[in-house]
Amino acid sequence: MFKKFSPSTDIATHTPLKQSVQRNLRADILSQWKIEPETLEAVWPKKEGLVHVKCREHISIYTVNSEPLFFQHFDGPYYPTLRFLHKYPYILPKVQVDRGAIRFLLAGAHMMCPGFTSAGGRLPPPEEAVPAERLVAIHAEGKEHAVGVGITKLSTEDMKKINKGVGVETACYLGDDLWALTTL
Repeated sequence: MFKKFSPSTDIATHTPLKQSVQRNLRADILSQWKIEPETLEAVWPKKEGLVHVKCREHISIYTVNSEPLFFQHFDGPYYPTLRFLHKYPYILPKVQVDRGAIRFLLAGAHMMCPGFTSAGGRLPPPEEAVPAERLVAIHAEGKEHAVGVGITKLSTEDMKKINKGVGVETACYLGDDLWALTTL
C-alpha cells in the first residue's frame, strides 16, 4: 500500500473529525485490537483532535498531533502503523517468518505459507489460532520488533495444513514510505 507514497502528491485533504465520529472510531478500534481503553487514551486522548488524512487509492490515515497512528483501506479494518505497533506490541497476534522471507517482506511482498511453516517461522499454537481476514503483526526470525503488519488470507491452522499460497497479505512494512513519515 505504501511502497511508493509521497505526501506531496498522494495526500488529498486533512480533515478534523467530529467528536461523534471519533467515538465510533474509538469503539471500532477497541473491538478490533487487543488494546485496553487506558492505553488508547494515553496515545489518543479524548480531548485531542483526530485528523483524517485522505490519500490516493482510498487510503485513510488517522493522525493525532500530526503523528500517524492507524490507517484504513476502503472500509476495511483499521491497521496500526508500525511505529504504533512498536510501542504496543501486544495489540495484534504475532506470526513469524523465517530468515529467507525477510528480504521479500522488506520489498513489500505478501508472505507465503512456507515462510511461516519452515524451521525459522512460527505460527500460534492451535488454542490461539488466528482466523482468516484478521490483522497480525509480522515478525522476522531473530528480530525483536515487528517488521510488518498484514491481514491473514487463511487461518493459521489452514496455513499449516495447506502450506501453499499467500498466508498473510502485507499492508505496511519496515522501510516503506509510511515508515519514513514521522509526521503528516
